[in-house]
Amino acid sequence: MLQIRLLLVAVQFYSRLPVTGRLAQWLGHDPAQLAPATRYFPVVGLIVASLTAIVYAGCGLVLPHSVALMIAMAAGLMLTGAFHEDGLADYCDAMGGHHDKARLLEIMRDSRIGTYGAAALVMMLIGRFQTLAAIDPSWIGILLVTSASLSRGCAVAVMATLPYAHEGAAEGIAKPIARDLSRQDALVAIGLALAPAVLAAIWTGELPVFAAAGAAAFAMTAWMRRRIGRRLGGYTGDCLGAVQQLAELAFLIGALAILAMGIESGALEAPAADQID
Repeated sequence: MLQIRLLLVAVQFYSRLPVTGRLAQWLGHDPAQLAPATRYFPVVGLIVASLTAIVYAGCGLVLPHSVALMIAMAAGLMLTGAFHEDGLADYCDAMGGHHDKARLLEIMRDSRIGTYGAAALVMMLIGRFQTLAAIDPSWIGILLVTSASLSRGCAVAVMATLPYAHEGAAEGIAKPIARDLSRQDALVAIGLALAPAVLAAIWTGELPVFAAAGAAAFAMTAWMRRRIGRRLGGYTGDCLGAVQQLAELAFLIGALAILAMGIESGALEAPAADQID
């Protein structure tokens, strides 16, 4: 029962999926539950991505591949409330033009979006759309699910290996998580993040695709962790959103690279050049 409660807390915190009425009353409001609930952060990504994939599949029955993708991406943004995209924008606004730690943290707390943040959002959305549009429709669902879960595990890995950057006790919604996240919760989250990609590789027999995708996501996460550590000495919630977004895009690009080179075994076929929109 406790694990169900923690899963629902994670769904409530990390998405816009409704946890209301009697269910919300049963959960209550206890900030101390946020840290242990983080073990289910990748599961929330899996749920959101599965719903996004269903929207894509439904729209794909009557609409072209690219249009179905656009609608599915919009659905995904609604399901998360653009939670991670907002973090990416704030992170890029701060990191884009300043070096002083106090000033960086001040900019991240500012709800307004600047040039760097706007450019990052545009490039991220275009990059995600173009990458998915270049992938055969038979791959979309499985890559949406695996990239969403693994990228959230990457964010947890950064959370578990860097300190929290805000000195102020009341700073940031990530503070209760940063204070109480245990190594066990982090390891469970990372295991749950890896599981969909491992199972997908076994099920499809396409190990090169998922190995390259995972390697790209891990490389991006390592680079982001080093950059965040050097500039801030620790992470913020916005940094975690940026890690998730960039790791997800890197995962998709890594998968596309293998598919485009035709290295996959053939259980699922990559599109020919004249089939790509």
